[in-house]
Amino acid sequence: MTHPANHAELIATYRRAAADASKKHDLIKTVANKGPKAIEAAVDTAAKAAKRRDSFAAKLARLGVQVQD
Repeated sequence: MTHPANHAELIATYRRAAADASKKHDLIKTVANKGPKAIEAAVDTAAKAAKRRDSFAAKLARLGVQVQD
């Protein structure tokens, strides 16, 4: 059985990952004037952050915890 403290820790981790993904997505707009290489790097970084966020959301869903987008 999973302890509720583990749920809280996982929720906190999800929230940090969601904030990071949002920040990385905004970074794409910031580097738009820097050129295609910078844009590509920002898009890759944002995609990795979104994947990490989605991974934590899936773990929470398996535990029966709903998260808001």
